[in-house]
Amino acid sequence: MSEGVDTVGLDSAPRLAVDGLLDDPGTRIVVCCGAGGVGKTTTAAALGVRAAERGRKVVVLTIDPARRLAQSMGIDSLDNTPREVGGVGADGGGLHAMMLDMKRTFDEIVEAHADGERAKAILANPFYQSLSAGFAGTQEYMAMEKLGQLRARDDWDLIIVDTPPSRSALDFLDAPKRLGSFLDGKFIRVLMAPAKVGGRAGMKFLNVGMSIMTGTLSKLMGASLLKDVQTFVAAMDTMFGGFRTRADATFRLLQAPGTAFLVVAAPEPDALREAAYFVERLAAEKMPLAGLVLNRVHGSGADQLSAERALAAAENLEDGGIVDQESGKAGLRDSAHDADDAGSPADTTDVATDDTPDSSLVVDEITAGLLRLHAERMQVIAREQRTRDRFTSLHPEVAVAEVAALPGDVHDLAGLRAIGERLAAGVPTGA
Repeated sequence: MSEGVDTVGLDSAPRLAVDGLLDDPGTRIVVCCGAGGVGKTTTAAALGVRAAERGRKVVVLTIDPARRLAQSMGIDSLDNTPREVGGVGADGGGLHAMMLDMKRTFDEIVEAHADGERAKAILANPFYQSLSAGFAGTQEYMAMEKLGQLRARDDWDLIIVDTPPSRSALDFLDAPKRLGSFLDGKFIRVLMAPAKVGGRAGMKFLNVGMSIMTGTLSKLMGASLLKDVQTFVAAMDTMFGGFRTRADATFRLLQAPGTAFLVVAAPEPDALREAAYFVERLAAEKMPLAGLVLNRVHGSGADQLSAERALAAAENLEDGGIVDQESGKAGLRDSAHDADDAGSPADTTDVATDDTPDSSLVVDEITAGLLRLHAERMQVIAREQRTRDRFTSLHPEVAVAEVAALPGDVHDLAGLRAIGERLAAGVPTGA
């Protein structure tokens, strides 16, 4: 935990020194993980830009289908091939970005590990097409396959991974094992048995051992499903062991010292609850946690004025304004009435003044409104602080970098650089 950590700064948690983490040549993989909607993609992109401009050769792998990463980096689109990001990099550093194409990555595995005819048969198989496009866990597994491919190449010295959005923090860690187990499990071995036995003996085995299952599958999903599965299994026979082997190798890669996990969260109860769960799981799996990135944290440049004092001051101004306004209008009405009685030519002037608001009252109203806005901001800050304190009380050893909320969305390189600066600062001030 000592790498990339500065113990001076946050109240009860060590501060995550992001620049130290990015500058360390021993850091080869940074994995950004956490609940959906907390800013993982933006964090990954900002880290990539900052690392490249500090001399690292970086590739950012995103699994975000919204394509926000491409837009913010000034690229028309991202695909399964790393694309260079122009205008980013210094001292030999550079940045590439890519977006995972789940099916294309699966196709590449088939093409790399099967001969031409067998590969064609697999790619054309309906069961394979369904499996590669939407089987539960396929996206997470293929993200890890792509990570392994990138790590095996020598083009980049830092890979930053934006993990898939998922309902549970466990999906990213469990999916490679789940899919590997499925493709090398008992169900597949049973389906492989007829092809291995061959001929009528194989069909007899299938009819005796699987008649109930095949009848049920035929009713639920169509009579052709089993045939498609059998054909797929027969073609993939030589590849099943490779899925399990690569899944295990990738899991070990995630546990290696050169990997650093950053858990990304927002200062909200649900997001930090998920973050705490992830921290505990990473510890159980002996995976290297670098720290927590707390996004969209609010701050104030006038935090010496509490919410209570601001509200009290607003109420005083509003109460005083109402009294002054009534007495002022009464005075104007009396003046106008006296002028009527006297037949004074000042009559029209006084009536016009009656409809003109006192400038001091307008100032008081605006000031009271601003005080109430400040009070709301201070209440938000206090609520976020309590939420963060609950997390740090449970995990005081986890280094934290707080990223001040920006006034708008990040949509270009300048915005990513601003996020990178705030990540490096680690503590929001005057946000």
